[in-house]
Amino acid sequence: MLFKLNFASYKDVVKLERYSALVKFISTDENVKKELELFEDKVSIKLSSLQRKIFLDEKTNSIVLNNSLKEPSVVYLYKVNIKKNFTVDYFRNILAGLTQSLKNSGLSSLNILVPDYHLYDKYFDKEYYYQTFLEGIWLGNYTFDKYLSEKENPKKLIVNLYSSDYIIIKRIIKVTEHIMQSVYFARDLVNEPAVALTPMELAKRTKIELTKRNVNVKIFDKRELQKRKMGAILAVGGSSINQPCLIVMHYKPKRKAKKKIVLVGKGVTYDSGGLSIKPTSGMIEMKADMAGGALVIGIMRAIALANLPIEIVGIVPAVENMLAGGSYKPGDIIKTSSGKTIEVKDTDAEGRIILADALEYASKLKPDQIIDFATLTGACVVALGEIAAGLMTEDDNLAEALLKSSNLTFERIWRLPFWKDYKDMIKSDIADVSNLGPRWGGAITAGKFLEHFVDEKIPWAHLDIAGPAIKHKSTNYTEKYDTGFGIRLMFDYLSKI
Repeated sequence: MLFKLNFASYKDVVKLERYSALVKFISTDENVKKELELFEDKVSIKLSSLQRKIFLDEKTNSIVLNNSLKEPSVVYLYKVNIKKNFTVDYFRNILAGLTQSLKNSGLSSLNILVPDYHLYDKYFDKEYYYQTFLEGIWLGNYTFDKYLSEKENPKKLIVNLYSSDYIIIKRIIKVTEHIMQSVYFARDLVNEPAVALTPMELAKRTKIELTKRNVNVKIFDKRELQKRKMGAILAVGGSSINQPCLIVMHYKPKRKAKKKIVLVGKGVTYDSGGLSIKPTSGMIEMKADMAGGALVIGIMRAIALANLPIEIVGIVPAVENMLAGGSYKPGDIIKTSSGKTIEVKDTDAEGRIILADALEYASKLKPDQIIDFATLTGACVVALGEIAAGLMTEDDNLAEALLKSSNLTFERIWRLPFWKDYKDMIKSDIADVSNLGPRWGGAITAGKFLEHFVDEKIPWAHLDIAGPAIKHKSTNYTEKYDTGFGIRLMFDYLSKI
């Protein structure tokens, strides 16, 4: 991380420390010139006529003022054009980028004048509005520099937020820290190179971290997988010297649980494609093929810290999909723990295979809902780009609730059609189901494959996170490192059950 963050909230601006920065947002729905003058009077800062002219120009979105005479040392002024380009990610993204820019600034404190909530109340509920400011700082502060030989220890940065709702902000500072530290933990797992993060190492780190948070963690090793006849996980992970496992995490609240939810995450710690080998360019990001598993591990941590009143079971099948003499092959037929068989047409469609055993295990727990997460198909990225995950479910109520949390958190999902027609596309003449359908609708047929292994009486949703889980350039906080996508989304969803 760039800084050791220390958050506080106040009603009015306190005396600014030495080497401080001040952040001011002015909405274009207001009289910008008048608001600018009021700001100058309030903090005793005077813009030059040129600076004023530049900022008031409709093409200008922001300006930086250096103040050599007194504190604040730096002022960041932003115009917020609500009608033109505002989204619920605006403050989060701006502050993430600003935090990154402060790395070598020498500043000791960042002071944010939070705009009045009433200007944005149609976009957010009040608490989450303020939470986006905190999330922005946290997201911008993330780095993965573990393997750099030369790195600096993070310096302390005091972050003060000023608002008439300062008591609300004070209350959500700790909650946001729990969520974002869990995002950090998941991101560290996803960004870790596969040479260090094998299936059993993923299980080990999960157990160490979650046991401290009163989450029970069991690890089914190869012998236990064989005992439970989990032939799908064994087939995909069988050729690697790093043996496969199944990670089962169980959180029970101190008081009576409202519901029991099972979360399942794909945990392919490295995907070479197996005998259907990928080209080198296709392998580079494949250390992140366990991002669905990391999402589940991260949300288990956040839920436990927040003591949410729901029972959660997290399940992560962890494997390496490698090549060796014992690799499973195109043309093989795999028998899963459910007794159903899979015709293998492509060993690079391995994620859905291991999820077959995991979803069967999840169904036996008889939960109120099952939700799975997987970097499952390139087809989903083709359909939706890198900025959104594909949501597949036949349960309208579940879809509506997930989409509502998605729209609030800006961890965007889009519901894809899930008609029964697609199930016909993965029929096999020699097994119960094929692991690959035709070229078209690949994300949906992959979801339909998973449907074979879920109890039809249990509400279930599948999220293909192949696009947004991997680093991409759409925001300031997703550009350099794999993203930890989905934890903020799922925390919001689960906290509202």
